[in-house]
Amino acid sequence: MASDKVKEVSDADFASVIGSDTPCLVDFWAPWCGPCKAIGPVIEALADEYAGKVTIVKMNVDDNPATPGKFGIRAIPTLILFKSGEKVDQVTGAVGKAQLVELIGKAL
Repeated sequence: MASDKVKEVSDADFASVIGSDTPCLVDFWAPWCGPCKAIGPVIEALADEYAGKVTIVKMNVDDNPATPGKFGIRAIPTLILFKSGEKVDQVTGAVGKAQLVELIGKAL
């Protein structure tokens, strides 16, 4: 599933992950979600391309309901970009790589 560059995060460690100075892209997903699986390889590729510049993590919304609730996530996949703990922007749905590169660019 996840490459060694894309870590799973939980409600418990979420704040510490997004609180760093390094921008963080969070992929809110679930194992049963087809579009989530479809976007997975794009997320993996971005993790390789932006290694050291952007932290990319995944959060299973079924296992960790508190954080998605806090951010009002009603559809998955939803990807939210954070910088220094603040939400920069978000996209919902199985978007293309170009749109995700544009999203990440907002925090670099």
